[in-house]
Amino acid sequence: MSYQELPDTQYEIVVYWSREDNCFIAEVPELLGCAVDAPTRQKALEAAEREIAAWITDAKKAGVEIPEPKGRVPFAVE
Repeated sequence: MSYQELPDTQYEIVVYWSREDNCFIAEVPELLGCAVDAPTRQKALEAAEREIAAWITDAKKAGVEIPEPKGRVPFAVE
């Protein structure tokens, strides 16, 4: 499935640079464990969109409840 064919999702994606990992990390806070890394911000965002689709597919197969997207998730971590 190409990036353009992915379903439109409304889950928040947080993208940040990780000095420790020397790459961009994209996390989807509403989907437990849904995170990817990539060499550029754009690639991280694209990979996160694919990972959301995979996460939802796997959750359906496993009978796991899929949370409704809430949009902006308020949190701050240092």
